[in-house]
Amino acid sequence: MRLIGWLTGEDKVREFEAVALVHLDALFRSALRLTQNRAEAEDIVQDTWLRAFRSFHRFDPGTNCRAWLFTILRNAFLTRRRRANQEAVGELVVSEEAWQSATDTDTLIRHPEDVLLRSVVHGDVDRALRELPIVHREVVILADLEGLTYREIAQVVACPIGTVMSRLSRGRAQLRRRLGHLAREHGYAKEPE
Repeated sequence: MRLIGWLTGEDKVREFEAVALVHLDALFRSALRLTQNRAEAEDIVQDTWLRAFRSFHRFDPGTNCRAWLFTILRNAFLTRRRRANQEAVGELVVSEEAWQSATDTDTLIRHPEDVLLRSVVHGDVDRALRELPIVHREVVILADLEGLTYREIAQVVACPIGTVMSRLSRGRAQLRRRLGHLAREHGYAKEPE
């Protein structure tokens, strides 16, 4: 597979592919968990790859490429979110019924693959994970699903390691409570007495 080799030279493209392309699946999984929308996740990963390729000349080969890519992914996600919020503020005020129908999760599923992912592939863990606030969700994803170290996560989310540890602890506790609730709801666990 060749990535736009005609733009920068074959050696640069091969180096980028060898160092960065191995992380594509992990980036997509994280983007999908952050956005909960396949098309949006694909767009964010594409944006991440474009940004990474354009600034690959600034990447220090002795550093962690995975953390560097997750940082770019996070920034792409946050930029999209800010734009979406700005666009939402500029729109006309909608009625309560229109708002309710627009925010209903069933109406947000437009693609058959999304239906499959939400109903079959995603279980209680993903449902519970989606309910976490984004600051907790992102560190749980990076630590527990992608295996990044506290230092790497701190680099990705641009905050001190102590803050990462605090967010991770809170996120895991919220996830544990939610999973306990879902286990009781499904009859896997008994109600606390």
